Amino acid sequence: MTRPARMRPALSEWATDVLRRCYPGELPEGVLDRAVRMLATADGKLTPDGRIKRGAGGRLPRTGGRP
Repeated sequence: MTRPARMRPALSEWATDVLRRCYPGELPEGVLDRAVRMLATADGKLTPDGRIKRGAGGRLPRTGGRP
C-alpha cells in the first residue's frame, strides 16, 4: 500500500512572507501545525489532549453552503 501524498495548503504571498520572516529556519508545516492546534484549542474544538471534540460544544462546521 502506498502512502498518500501530503497536502500542501496554498498560502497567500503575505502568509508566505510572515512564515519566512518571523520563523526563519523553521519548517512552514511545523509552524502551521502549531497555529492550527492553537486556533482549534482556543475555539474549543479540541480536548485537552488534542483530540477533536464531538457533540454540542465541539461540533465541526458543515462544509459548503450556509449553516
